[in-house]
Amino acid sequence: MEQYKRDFIDFMIDCEVLTFGDFVTKSGRPTPYFVQTGKYRTGGQIRRLGEFYADAIQSNFGADFDVLFGPAYKGIPLAVETAGALAARGQDVGFMFNRKEAKDHGEGGVLVGHPLADGDRVLIIEDVTTAGTSIRETVPILQAAADTSLAGLIVSVDRMERGTGDKAALVQVSEDFAMPTCAIVTVQEIIEHADLSDEMVDRMHAYLAEFGPR
Repeated sequence: MEQYKRDFIDFMIDCEVLTFGDFVTKSGRPTPYFVQTGKYRTGGQIRRLGEFYADAIQSNFGADFDVLFGPAYKGIPLAVETAGALAARGQDVGFMFNRKEAKDHGEGGVLVGHPLADGDRVLIIEDVTTAGTSIRETVPILQAAADTSLAGLIVSVDRMERGTGDKAALVQVSEDFAMPTCAIVTVQEIIEHADLSDEMVDRMHAYLAEFGPR
């Protein structure tokens, strides 16, 4: 496991973004762990988060994209901070995001930031994807704006569980939109690295056995 992955797991735990106990996911599944990215709350934390995304992007996508797109709302600071982190490393790419509601004055429209042009390769940046709902909502917006291609999707944590069908959510999104997907870390890597009790490890494995891909 790469060092940035180990550091990211420790970082999430230190920020209380990754917690262990008894929770219920948005889809109603009882889960022994939870990732709540809304717990990032300082400039230092969001800056470091952008660095971790930059690590994973450069490791998995290199320079094979032109624009970072962050779906509203959580994706907005991720796109901005990660673009900044990449620029500091000499990789200057555009960033953009969408509004939840179209603006009918000023410049108008739904998209903000880098103006999409034909041929742009768009990398979508998200926090945690389960069913891929926001991706399915925003891809048509991107494709309607210009003749773009999807360079891929990156998320912070791959929960490695089923989305809307029998396949893992990221695998399903990858197949549906013909693009690569990846995460900074997977739940399996969290199990391997985090200092967890034997009971918690068993519970997390049991969760994956019940809700993982079939």
